[in-house]
Amino acid sequence: MDAIVLLLGLVLGLILTGVVYQHIGAWRDRLRFTHLGRWVRIRGGQNLFVVERGSTGPTVVFESGIAATHLNWHRIQDAVSSFARTIAYDRAGLGWSSPCTSARTPSKVASELHDLLEEARIAPPYVLVGHSFGGFVMRRFAALYRDEVAGVLLVDPMRCDEWPPVDETKRGTVERGARLCGFAIPIAHIGVARLAVTSLLCRSGRVSRWLTQAGGDGAEHVMGRVREEIGKMPPETWPMVAAHWSRPSFYAGMRAHVEAVPDSVREMLTAEPMRGVPVVVLTPDSSKSLPEEALRCIGENVEQIIVPHSAHWLHLDQPQIVIETIRSLAESSSQRVGAAISR
Repeated sequence: MDAIVLLLGLVLGLILTGVVYQHIGAWRDRLRFTHLGRWVRIRGGQNLFVVERGSTGPTVVFESGIAATHLNWHRIQDAVSSFARTIAYDRAGLGWSSPCTSARTPSKVASELHDLLEEARIAPPYVLVGHSFGGFVMRRFAALYRDEVAGVLLVDPMRCDEWPPVDETKRGTVERGARLCGFAIPIAHIGVARLAVTSLLCRSGRVSRWLTQAGGDGAEHVMGRVREEIGKMPPETWPMVAAHWSRPSFYAGMRAHVEAVPDSVREMLTAEPMRGVPVVVLTPDSSKSLPEEALRCIGENVEQIIVPHSAHWLHLDQPQIVIETIRSLAESSSQRVGAAISR
């Protein structure tokens, strides 16, 4: 009995230590990293974290993939801000933003983004740039607020035919992803997630390797994918990524996004094409190109560019191509605005 009491006391002590470690780490992260942007309160009551760079030219708005934050655009936003005003932000439930209070479907997210731009007094016209799930969001934004959009760039946008309910073979992937996020929430509360991602991204990686091995083959596969993709981002962003991935709210937000995938696909299956706006789709050469029928569903004026030596995180594989495509759309936008003023 004494041994059991001692063991329980040890376990409770470790949990309490982990909780304290997590709270102190989260407090320090907030002090270290949030000065790079600001929070904007939208009509739903959430505070969305936004990073603004550049002051002249058209406004370029970045939308990240399903579990990514503004940091995913760090290198590209820096470059684009030399010729345009740029806006990157964290969706509700991710990064430094408030928890989400509505379904993470494209129209809901697009509405929140529009509220953000209005409340932050960031005037149109906008050049919209969306990666993966962010492509869904920007398509809905351009359809809902057509007169405010000057151009759209979709970076390997999410495809309806690759996810349920169209492809039911992927339903297990969605459900498994949601479960893993759910498991990660309590782990983050007691500081284990912080220990793992800090070791992986900011230190030797020894602790993360030990924890990954303890988690089995599935954990090793996930960690390998994380290491590969995050390794493409600038090293100065790694501590900030670790800060985001250490937060229990991050995994709750990611779960909400993953659970909404089937509803997001249903919404986009009936979404009207974007009209009256130039659209460029960048497709990695590691994927099949979008057929003409799919491009017509996206918009009436769509150009597809196949990008060599790239995969799904195309903007990290070939950032210069993304930057130059944004420049082209921004210049076209400025020319149209100039022509309208001169008439």
